[in-house]
Formats: sequence, C-alpha cells, structure tokens
Amino acid sequence: MSDYVLGHSDRELKRLQDQARVIDPITRRIFERAGIRPGMRVLDVGSGVGDVAFLLADLVGREGEVVGFDRVPKALEVARKRAAGRGLANVTFRDGDPAEQTLGAAFDAVAGRYVLMFQPDPVVLLRGVARHVRGGGIVVFHEIDWEGARSSPPAPTFDAACRWIAEVVARSGAWTRMGMSLHTAFLSAGLPAPLLHLEQQIEGAVASLELVQLTSDLVISLLPEMERHGVATAAEVRPETLESRMIAEIVPLGGTITGRSEIGAWAHIASS
Repeated sequence: MSDYVLGHSDRELKRLQDQARVIDPITRRIFERAGIRPGMRVLDVGSGVGDVAFLLADLVGREGEVVGFDRVPKALEVARKRAAGRGLANVTFRDGDPAEQTLGAAFDAVAGRYVLMFQPDPVVLLRGVARHVRGGGIVVFHEIDWEGARSSPPAPTFDAACRWIAEVVARSGAWTRMGMSLHTAFLSAGLPAPLLHLEQQIEGAVASLELVQLTSDLVISLLPEMERHGVATAAEVRPETLESRMIAEIVPLGGTITGRSEIGAWAHIASS
C-alpha cells in the first residue's frame, strides 16, 4: 500500500475514530446492500485503528470472523487494544499487505473503506485482494469523491477548506475522485461490473454542524502537508479559529453545507 498522506500521529488516529462515528452508518448501509451477513468470514483491507473491522464484526456476528490487515504497527496496536476492550474474539489483525500474501482458506468477502484512493494503482490492489475471495463471494469498497462538497449560500471558509483538502490529497498522489472511479476500477481488475451506492452528508445551520467539525479536523491534520506542497499556510488556515469561522459564515445566513460524496461498489466473484 502507498504512504498515507495524513500520517499516523496520535491526533490522526483519534480523528479516524471521530470520523468513523459519523461515517459508519453509511458504510454499514453499503456493506448490507452488498450482502455482508451473519456467519461470513471477511477480509478487511487497510484496517487502521479497527473501525471498519468492528462494523464488519457486528454484521457477521459471533459465528463469523473478521481478519483485518494494515501495514502500520502503531495503528494495529490501537486496533488490537480496542478489540480486546470490546471483547471481540472474532476479530484479529495482521501486519502487511494482503494483496501480496498467501492467506490460506478463502474468504466469503473482502471489504475496505478509504483504501483504494491511497494506492498508486488501485486496480492492482483490487485484483490482489479479490483472489482471496471464494467463488460467489463479495468484493465491496467504500470510497469518496471530493467533487460534491459545497455550500449554499456560499460559505467561503468551508469551501476553501474543502478545496485545500482535495488539492493536498491530489498532490500527495492519492485519488480524490476514487468513488466515481470504482466502476472502472472493478472492470479493469477483471471483476464483474459492480452495483453502486451514493450518499452525502448534508447539514443546515441549526443542525449539529458535525460536518464542520470533521472538515476542520481534517484540515488541521493535513496542514503540515498543505504547507509542504504549497497549498495553504498556517497563517491562511488559522487552525485555532477555523471551525468557529466556518460556523460564523453558515449560521447567520441559515446556510446549508454538503460534504464529499460517499460511494460504495460491490460485485460477486464468479463461481468456478
């Protein structure tokens, strides 16, 4: 797997958990539509601190099994502690890239969230992990497309934050529109044409503005890379007031903001 532009600081690992609380319901709907169900053995690609693996464990139940892979020992250490704290005996984590390993018995499904976008060649990873799935099994991924983020009436700081995020992610070599590329990637990997699912977060000024907080947190995590790539400086971002400035632009006008597009794709491996 490629380098993760957001890094693996304690702050970033905490941000991932905060993000999961908001995004997990979307991922769950994608996985349920794909056919993840009790009793399955599932390979989780790019587990990070374990949130997707825990979601999968809930879907497959105690009679199922989830094996999560990541190549960052610090993240896996957190994931293992969290799994132990939850008493999840059916979840294990392994170090490395599953696309490059021999894993033994075939899985009923392979799943991942926000993984393909960080690959130099997403098709190579798709093809590599799909070979671990039995005939009739499922390949399902949840990715994003930053093109959809916007505000109305215009909230300049929120819009700028979304532009900064998309630009620095693109300059790092990641794919900011991976969600819209999933269909092509599945076909290029030799998989059947996938079914697709799209959702977006949308919030009005009187809501919790959780999306504002997530966007602000993401900008702050990316700020060192933004400065390194010449996307924005700390003086421009003003991280200490970023969230409050967004709110000050949105609330008085009764505005609405929409986050990035959350897109899922899934296909069944042909039976031999």
